[in-house]
Amino acid sequence: MTLSMKDKILKRFLLASGEPISGQYLADELGISRTAVWKHLQSLQEDGYTFDTIKKKGYLLTNKLDRVDAASIASFLSTERFGQSIHYLDECASTQTIAHELARNGAKDGTIIIAESQTAGKGRMSRPWESTKGKGIWMTVIIKPDVLPHQAPQFTLVAAVSIINAIKSLYSNFTPVIKWPNDILVNGLKCTGILTEMIAEMDRVQALLIGIGINVNQQQEDFPEELHTIATSLSIEENRVLNRAELVGTILNYLENYSDLYVKEGFGPIKKLWEEASGTIGKQIKATTLTEVIEGKAIGITESGVLEIQLDNGEVRSIYSADIELNE
Repeated sequence: MTLSMKDKILKRFLLASGEPISGQYLADELGISRTAVWKHLQSLQEDGYTFDTIKKKGYLLTNKLDRVDAASIASFLSTERFGQSIHYLDECASTQTIAHELARNGAKDGTIIIAESQTAGKGRMSRPWESTKGKGIWMTVIIKPDVLPHQAPQFTLVAAVSIINAIKSLYSNFTPVIKWPNDILVNGLKCTGILTEMIAEMDRVQALLIGIGINVNQQQEDFPEELHTIATSLSIEENRVLNRAELVGTILNYLENYSDLYVKEGFGPIKKLWEEASGTIGKQIKATTLTEVIEGKAIGITESGVLEIQLDNGEVRSIYSADIELNE
């Protein structure tokens, strides 16, 4: 992973589990002078990190900032490609817009763009996405799988399965479910949206841009009033403050694994995982497409990720894109 020297030093402290590290050890390991180590520690203190000096033992990191910067994420990664290049921003209009530019200029497979806040975050159909500063995960992952353009929409489902399994592996007080095609809900409220966009030629995908927005540490007062009955956060449901960098790293570990599984074995294994985590399958739903409203029972997804609805008369309709509501 390409980290700056300052980030390499911070990563060492984050992985030290509260143990002091000597300046000489850092200097020897990283091939820099003790003075350079000291200057980087000064810079980290200016960023808000604090260190105590322990006699004859070295420096001790005494606080961990809740940031989703490269060093914080790197300490939770076990990937070969995903997250090995991280573009971290305090604020941007949209990580998706930056990803488009980077992807067209040769960004590597698994590059991520992540921001503490977005001023113009967007969801499906260009709907605005509320991106509270320092409380959520607002990121885009650039992936370059060897797939055909018509397979691109299935990567929204690959991402959903990755996120849901990352959440389940870290938290135990709630059960998230996937709402077809691109939302994750907890107790009927939305906590995650996924937006997949494609850069492609006629017969080849150049890059897929997987935008992921997750409400992590918001409390109810952080949401606009109109979202109080629609949205929730993982922190509200888990009833504690969560480590956002840990969740990002865990998602990227799953996303690399499941993307590779898809390329190797096709959609079958992903389809099984998706249906196990679905909150849509087996339910009476109303699907609103651009041209009509279809009501019936969601009976599954096809081998290409298309939702199938069985009408009251037994007819099965295939839904490629729609807004879905449960008919209680």
